[in-house]
Amino acid sequence: TQPRRIAATSVTSRVAEELGVQDVSRVAYQVRFDNRTDANTLIKFMTDGILLTETQSDADLLAYDALIIDEVHERSLNIDFLLGYLKRILARRPDLKLIISSATLEVERFSEFFSNAPIISVPGKTFPIELFYRDPDNADTDLADDVANALDELTEMAPEQNVLVFLTGEQDIRETARVLEGRRYPQTDILPLYARLPPGEQRKVFAQTPRRRVILATNVAETSLTIPGIHVVVDSGLARIKRYNHRTQVEKLHIEPISQASARQRMGRCGRISAGVCIRLYAEDDFEERPAFTDPEIKRSSLASVILTMLNLRLGRIEDFPFLDPPSPAMINDGYRELNELQALT
Repeated sequence: TQPRRIAATSVTSRVAEELGVQDVSRVAYQVRFDNRTDANTLIKFMTDGILLTETQSDADLLAYDALIIDEVHERSLNIDFLLGYLKRILARRPDLKLIISSATLEVERFSEFFSNAPIISVPGKTFPIELFYRDPDNADTDLADDVANALDELTEMAPEQNVLVFLTGEQDIRETARVLEGRRYPQTDILPLYARLPPGEQRKVFAQTPRRRVILATNVAETSLTIPGIHVVVDSGLARIKRYNHRTQVEKLHIEPISQASARQRMGRCGRISAGVCIRLYAEDDFEERPAFTDPEIKRSSLASVILTMLNLRLGRIEDFPFLDPPSPAMINDGYRELNELQALT
């Protein structure tokens, strides 16, 4: 929540400034436990979870004239719930304007899902990005050392440039931070960023200082927030992804290669303020063999939990809901069977 709050504050301030809005309540945000909106708010930034919750008290979302659902390529459960819900209410609210956006989107599929909605391409305001691959046959097998070796090269080329490193989780971040701090890079701060980090430490990531920042982050920095001043991205090519095993009925977080779309999102974190550099710690052939997009969360989740969430949100029966990627009848039956075994349904 803390990184999202910091990011929301930055976005609302930027939009208010560009629109010349003096009243801070006119452009405001709402994230978990923090609502800065009021009756005067005209533009509201919020999470997908907040919007889903609002459907419980405002079924047709009459509070809004237009909605922009961003980073749709992530295909989280909340995003898929919103897409199906909005598809339903658009028939009742032809006045509602809806924009579905992402830098890496399967535009034709989404257009077809919303009755062949028009597709608009907006060129990004980015600088050129130089892309490098590291052949694993010629690199160390230890991820922390791989990152350190890449940073050694970058320090020789441009010792003042800020670097964003994508890692899989807190353990990798701590180990990599230990290795990098041992290299004693001049005028450099090694800054971790993960969910359990205290708010004061998280704020350091966003502070502008004259020293170089090397930020070690999970995939929360891929799309959920934008860290200012990044010149270089080092991509491990890995992420922790939740998957459900139907045989054991257990959900686990697996470390696995990211999709091509996620890799492009990570690369796009640099090249925003000047020419950027992206180093992928894997081979180009490896990238080409990866799936184009990350599997939707509904295909990686226990449908028992999905069914319960839909009942809680009053979204109706899972069999009838207009999912972009509907789950198979066999998976739905497994979900109901699990819930009946637990006596979770009446």
